[in-house]
Amino acid sequence: MLSNSRPRQILFLEHWLRAAAGADASQTPSPAAAAAPPSAAVILRSWADLRDPSADPPRLLSALLTLSRGRSALHVSDPQAKLLLSLLPSSSPDAFPLVLSLLYTYLRKSSRPSPPLLLSILSVSSSFPPSTHSILLLGALSASPALPASALSPCLDHLCSFLDSSLPAIFRDADLLPEFLAGIGYALSRLEDDARLGKILNFLFRIWSAEAGGLRPSLSHGLMVLRLFEWCTSGFLASRSWSRIESLCGEISANKSKSRGNFAPLLVLMAPAGVLRAFRSNRVEIDPRLRKSIEESISYVAECTISRIGTDSGSNVSDDSHVLLQCIAIGLVRCGSISFNASVLRCLCLSLLNEVFPLQYFFRMSLENVNENLATCKAKEHLGSALFKEAGAVTGVFCNQYASADEVSKAMVENHLWDYSQQVYSNLRLAAWIHRGKSDELLGDLEKIAEAAFLMVVVFAAEVSKHKLNSKSSHEFRPEVSSRILVAFSCMEYLRRVRLPEYTEAVRRAVLTLQENADSCVSFVESMPPYTELTKAQGSIILERMRYIWSQDEVRTSRILFYLRVLPTCISFVPTSLFGKRVAPTMFLYMQHPNEKVTRASHSIFVSFVSSGKDSDQDDRVVLKEQLVFYYMQQALQVYPRITPFEGLASGVAALVRHLPAGSPAIFYCIHSLVAKASDLCGKAMSEDPTMWKNWEGSSGPPKKVLDLLLRLIYLVDIQVLPYLLKQLAEFIIQLPKDGQNALLDEMYFQVAESDDVTRKPVLVSWLQSLSFICSQKKASSTTEAAEKHGSPVPSNDGLSWNRTSARL
Repeated sequence: MLSNSRPRQILFLEHWLRAAAGADASQTPSPAAAAAPPSAAVILRSWADLRDPSADPPRLLSALLTLSRGRSALHVSDPQAKLLLSLLPSSSPDAFPLVLSLLYTYLRKSSRPSPPLLLSILSVSSSFPPSTHSILLLGALSASPALPASALSPCLDHLCSFLDSSLPAIFRDADLLPEFLAGIGYALSRLEDDARLGKILNFLFRIWSAEAGGLRPSLSHGLMVLRLFEWCTSGFLASRSWSRIESLCGEISANKSKSRGNFAPLLVLMAPAGVLRAFRSNRVEIDPRLRKSIEESISYVAECTISRIGTDSGSNVSDDSHVLLQCIAIGLVRCGSISFNASVLRCLCLSLLNEVFPLQYFFRMSLENVNENLATCKAKEHLGSALFKEAGAVTGVFCNQYASADEVSKAMVENHLWDYSQQVYSNLRLAAWIHRGKSDELLGDLEKIAEAAFLMVVVFAAEVSKHKLNSKSSHEFRPEVSSRILVAFSCMEYLRRVRLPEYTEAVRRAVLTLQENADSCVSFVESMPPYTELTKAQGSIILERMRYIWSQDEVRTSRILFYLRVLPTCISFVPTSLFGKRVAPTMFLYMQHPNEKVTRASHSIFVSFVSSGKDSDQDDRVVLKEQLVFYYMQQALQVYPRITPFEGLASGVAALVRHLPAGSPAIFYCIHSLVAKASDLCGKAMSEDPTMWKNWEGSSGPPKKVLDLLLRLIYLVDIQVLPYLLKQLAEFIIQLPKDGQNALLDEMYFQVAESDDVTRKPVLVSWLQSLSFICSQKKASSTTEAAEKHGSPVPSNDGLSWNRTSARL
C-alpha cells in the first residue's frame, strides 16, 4: 500500500525509500523524525548563532546540529538559505555536510525558491566533495521548477560527476543507498533528454552489476527501486508526460538485452513493477503496448531466474536467485496481476515454497544445528519479515497466474505443491517429536510458519479443484487430481486450526470425484501409511534412536484421522482386498488410540465397510466382513470403557447384526462377547458397589450401557439368531443376585409390554414367563436351603411369582 502521502508530495525521498526497505513509510519513522525536534526558541537561538560573526566553530557546529535535528519541522527562508550559502567556504569538514543538508531542506520545502539563489548554489557546487549530501542537494536542485532551463544541463553534469565518484562509497556502505537513489530520482523527475536519461540510469545498473563489482542484491534494495520508479512515474502521470514514461521504460527494457556489462536483473524486474504500481495507485489506464513491454521485462527476469535455478525445486538456489524469487513475489503483489508467463508462474511457486515458507530450511536448521537460539531467532525474524506478511497476497497472485496457465505449467506447479506438503509432513512430524517439551518456543514458531503454509496449500488446492474437478468442464477435468489434493490435505491436517470455506469446498469436490471414479479412490487408499510404518519410527534415524510411541505421534495421528474421516464417503469403491490389506489394520490400531475423536472415526470406518454393498455382493467381501467382526469385538471390548466410546461400539454392533448374513457365526460371536463383557463389568461393579442394582434404573455406567445394548439387540437380530440371544441373556440373568434379576426383569417386562412387534412379542412373552419362573424357583431353592439349614419352615411363593408375571404382561 502507498503511504498516506502521495509519492509526489513526499518531501524527503530518501526517507520514503529507506522506509520501503522494511515496512510501510506510514509506519516507519524517518531518521530525522526519530528524535523529538527542538523547540522554536532553540531554533531561533541557533539561527542567531549562525549570524553571529564572533561565533567560534564549535558553537556554529552545535547550531547546525540543532537545526538538522529539526529538519522535519524546519522551514528555511531565502535569507536563511543565503546565510547558509555564505557559511560554505569557511565550514569545517564536520559542518560542511550539515550546511548542505539544510540547503537541501530549503530546496525541498520552499514553495517558491529564489532562482538567483539556486544559481548561486549551482555555481559553488563544483567545489563540493563527492558525497551523498552533494548528490541529494544537486538532485533536489535539478528537480526544482524554479531552476532556469539553461542551468539544468550543468546541474545534471555536476550530479553525474558526483554519482560516478560516489559509487565506490556505495559499494562499501549499502546504508548510503537511499540517498544515492533519491538523488537519481530527483534528476529523473525533471529529465527530458533521452541521452542523459540513459547516462543517469546507467549509474543505477552499475550499483548491482557484477561486472562493476557492485552490491549484492537484496529484497530491501528491490523494494527501494520499486518505490523510486513508482514515485517518478506518479510525477510523470500528474504532469501527463507520457513520452517520458515510455522513454524511462524503454531504457529499462533495453538493459535486459545486455548479455554482459551492467546487466542488473533486480532493476529490470523492480523498476517495471514500480511503473505498473504507479498506474494502479493513480487509477490511470495504461497503454496496452506499454504494458506488454513492461511485462516482457518482468517475464525476462523470471526466465533468467528459472534457467539459473534449473529443473530442481529450488533446493540448490544461489543467493542472487533467492533474492530475485523474493522480489518477483513482492513486486507482483505491489504492481498487481500481469499476463500469464510460464516462468513467472514457476518463480512464484518456488518463491512461496522456498522463500515465503522456507520450512525445509528451518527444519534442517532446528534438527541439525546445536545452536537452538540461532534457529529460534531466525524463525522469529522470518515471522516479522515483509515477505512473510505478504504471504496471502503472494498466494493470490500465484493463483491468478495458475488460472491462466497452460496444462503443462499447471501440472508442474501442482506437483511442486503436493510434494511440498509431503515434505512438510515428514519434517514437522520429526520436529514435533524431538522439540516438544524441550524447545517449545522454537516449535511454536515453526508451527506458525507451517500454519500459514497450510492456508496457502488450501487456497491453491481450492483453485485447482475449480479447474480440474469440475465435471462440467470436460476439457480440463482430471479426476486423478482429487486423490492428490486429499493426500496433500492429509499431510497438512495437523496444522488445520480454523474452518475455511476453501478447505470445505476443495474436500467436497475431491470426495465427489472419488465417489465417481474408482481409480482415484484406490489411489487415495493406497497413499495411506501402511500398518508397518505406523507402529515403528521408520524413515528417521533420529526417531529410531528414541523411544517411539505411536499413539503420541500427533502429526501422524492427525493425518490418519483425515483418512478415517474421508474413507466412509467412498467405502463402496474400495476393493475388498485393498481394504483388508491397507485399511483394516490401521482401523483396528487406532480403535485403541487414547484420543476419542480418532477412536470414533475408526468405529465409523468399520460401520461404513460392514454396511457397504448389497446382498448380491461378491462372496469375498462378505467373508472379510465376517472375519473383521471377530477382531472388532476383541479390540473394541478389550479397552471398553477406558477408551472405546459406547456410541462407537453400539453403532458397530448394530451395523454388523443388520448387514451380515442371517445366522452368520460372527453375529453369534458378537452376542457371546457382549454377554461375557456384561458379566465381567457387572462383577467388578458389584464388588465396588454392592447396592448398584437398587439404583439401576437411573444408572448410566458401563454395565448398564452394555446390557441396554443387549436388550436392544432383541429387536435387531434376525429371527434365526433370536433364540441364541435369549438363551445367553437367560443364563446371564439367572446368575445375578435377586436385586439384579428383578431390575433386569422389570426392564424387559416394560419393553415387551410397549413393543408392537407382532412376530417377536409372543416369543418374548413366553420366554419372559419361563425366565421369571426359573428365577423364582432359584430364589425358592435358595430360601429352602437357608431355612433347612436353620430348621425354619419354608413358605411357598409359586403362586405369587406366577401372578406377578401375568399381571406385568
